[in-house]
Amino acid sequence: MPFRLLPHRIGLFSSISAMSSSRRASRLIRASRPELNPAETVREVKCEPGVSFDYSKSEMNSVRRKRLNRVLEVKEDLPKKQVGIVPDIEDFRYVKTGAKTSVTAKRVPASLNKNSSPVRLEKKIRVSSVVKVEVAAPENWEAVLAGIKNIRLSGQAPVDTKGCEKAGSLLPPKERRFAVLISTMMSSQTKDEVTHAAVERLGENGLLDPDAIVRTDEATLANLIKPVGFYQRKAQFIKEASRICLERFGGDIPDTLTDLLALKGVGPKMAHLVMSIAWKNTQGICVDTHVHRISNRLGWVFREGTKQKTTTPEQTRMSLEKWLPKDEWEPINPLLVGFGQTICTPLRPKCGSCGINTICPSAFKEASSPNPKQKKRGLGPT
Repeated sequence: MPFRLLPHRIGLFSSISAMSSSRRASRLIRASRPELNPAETVREVKCEPGVSFDYSKSEMNSVRRKRLNRVLEVKEDLPKKQVGIVPDIEDFRYVKTGAKTSVTAKRVPASLNKNSSPVRLEKKIRVSSVVKVEVAAPENWEAVLAGIKNIRLSGQAPVDTKGCEKAGSLLPPKERRFAVLISTMMSSQTKDEVTHAAVERLGENGLLDPDAIVRTDEATLANLIKPVGFYQRKAQFIKEASRICLERFGGDIPDTLTDLLALKGVGPKMAHLVMSIAWKNTQGICVDTHVHRISNRLGWVFREGTKQKTTTPEQTRMSLEKWLPKDEWEPINPLLVGFGQTICTPLRPKCGSCGINTICPSAFKEASSPNPKQKKRGLGPT
């Protein structure tokens, strides 16, 4: 009996055949997509009869753009970009053009890409330049300084005979340097006469030596330097500095500002003074209360960027060093200290007997303070 397909069976086989053909065509389409090497030509897709393909314009444009971008990247053959890595400073050439500064990258060497022309990469950045501000020297400062030097020729100020530079003057160099350090550490907020007497008492007891000070208890050391200001704390600082001099410097004192400032109880004023006196190496101006006060009275110093007086000795030092010639840095301290001890005193300056009262901007401007007894009785000036 011949085999016959019923009509509904024929429709079922036709649907199965169409679905199988559609799956094969879909696999061929995916194989032809641009995930392949863009440099290769897209293979032609053979479609079975009866199967049609509909590419929308947006999909075709996307495919072409991806393929074109990929081909351009391959042809340029540039090194791969590494994310998060900043180029070396040597990769840039600095070109200064007036107020703006541009930075342009070097050309990519031709050896990196033989088949393409060099590509020039440019990057513009703003570089801030440090502007050095020159500070003009005060008017008539040379005449004022010469006048003060003339006043100081008498040599009657306490600093001339009992200053820190006189400490241990008869000792060998190494011992003298240590005496200068100890004298300087005691001089803060203390008169030269008191400091000098304390140094002499230490010398009489054989304590101008770091090893001897380390072996002496703090109480004994404090009693010997009394009545130096804050003598108990200074005794502690002197003993610790002596230990450091023994352990790190072979019994000598530090020869750099950094090491001197690392000692407790030693500030910028003391460090610069020790460097100048002990090591004959002046790296800055020693500014104490006298130098600070007189420099402001003479109108020599100002706070940075203003015309206002300085408020700290360190501000005064920085302002002075901007214009005062370096050969005046060492002698300016004893010069102004002695001037402040005898003529330009903190209270009731003796402007009438001062030889520079005609050129000093502060002459006769600071009224004499009333007698404390008169102040209590209400007899002061009204």
